[in-house]
Amino acid sequence: MDVPPDAISPQQFHDSEGVDDWRVLYWGAHAFFRTSSYAEASRFVAAITAIDEVVRHEPDIDLRHEGVAVKLISRDVRDLSTRDVDVARIISTVARDHGLVADASVLQVVQTAVASPPSAEVTPFWTAVLGYVRPNDTHLVDPLRRGSSVFLQPEGRVGPQRGRMHVDVCVPHDQVHARIEAALAAGGRIADDSAAPEWWTLADAENHGVDVTTWWGRESTRLEEERPVR
Repeated sequence: MDVPPDAISPQQFHDSEGVDDWRVLYWGAHAFFRTSSYAEASRFVAAITAIDEVVRHEPDIDLRHEGVAVKLISRDVRDLSTRDVDVARIISTVARDHGLVADASVLQVVQTAVASPPSAEVTPFWTAVLGYVRPNDTHLVDPLRRGSSVFLQPEGRVGPQRGRMHVDVCVPHDQVHARIEAALAAGGRIADDSAAPEWWTLADAENHGVDVTTWWGRESTRLEEERPVR
C-alpha cells in the first residue's frame, strides 16, 4: 500500500523547483498549456495520460482547441502534497517536449457566495436547482467540477453596505494586481482591502461585490470533491 505523501502549503508548492508553469488557486494547483489545434492538444493529453505516475494521480484535464487545462490535488491527504509537485514537473516536461508553453494569465476559479445560513430550507433548493452535491456544511460543488462552486455564507459575515450575494474570483498571485487595476479602470472601486493580500473586495457602480483572491495568506488549499453530506 502506498504511503500517503506529506501535505504542503501553497507557499511550499511555489517554492519548489520545476513548477513555474503552475499556480495554486482554489481546489489545487492549476496550469494551462496553449496549443495550436485540437489535434495538438489531444496528442499532449495522450502523452501525459500514458505516464503511470500521472494516471495514478488522476488529475482533472480539460481539453480544448485553445489548449489543455490541468488541475492537481492529492485526494488522499485532501490538500496539495509533495506528489503534486512531482506530477506537475512530469507534465511540464512533456509539455516542453511537445513545444507547448504555459499561459498563467487565463487561470482562474470562480465561486458564488450566497449570504444565508446553510439551513434545511436553503441548502436543498440550491443543491437541486444547480444539480450540485454538498461536500460539507457550507459549499455546493458541480459533481464533475466544471462549473462555479457555491458558498453559503453565514449572514453574520456579510459586511455593511454589501449585497447578499457576491462573486469570488481566485486568480494567480502574480496576476492579481493586474486584474484589480483592470477592474478599477473599467469603473470599479476597492470597497475593502482590510483582508489583503488574501483578498480584495471590489464593487461596481451599483455596489455589486467581487472578492478577488489569491493563495496568499492561506496555509492550505481545499479539496473540492469531498464526500457528500446527506
